[in-house]
Amino acid sequence: MKYTGNIIKYGDNVDTDVIIPARYLNTSDHSELASHCMEDLDKTFVSRVKQGDIIAAGMNFGCGSSREHAPIAIKASGVSLVIAKSFARIFYRNAINIGLAIVECPAAAEEISEGDIVEADLDNGIIRNITTGKEYRTAPFPEFVQNIIENGGLMKAIENGVF
Repeated sequence: MKYTGNIIKYGDNVDTDVIIPARYLNTSDHSELASHCMEDLDKTFVSRVKQGDIIAAGMNFGCGSSREHAPIAIKASGVSLVIAKSFARIFYRNAINIGLAIVECPAAAEEISEGDIVEADLDNGIIRNITTGKEYRTAPFPEFVQNIIENGGLMKAIENGVF
């Protein structure tokens, strides 16, 4: 699994209430959720995010409530990968379950800057900042996680007979 994209950077403790504000939880339409992604934290996110972009963030990304709407909104907005120092556990699980690639790599999350171009090879656990040439190591995705993400989420992987 390889991803290449422009970095959009956030700090620590980005919670699910700013990823997708509660006032939009009355819809399950992915494009509607994407149209409000990050709006309480970053009003420019929706207008500047492009297909394949990568979010880099600090500690405890996705903290707060256990709503699945948050990773759905991120994925539907076009983000292909989130790199963070750490994730809230329930967010981590929800992201994998809906097929959003996320990886913990504290050094990369700290050193990568807004606007950098990053390439991530998650099969081999290599994140390379193309802008600076710096390379980072992280744990490769286990095969079962790769299967879930490649199939677009856990339920789709089950439907496709992967498990």
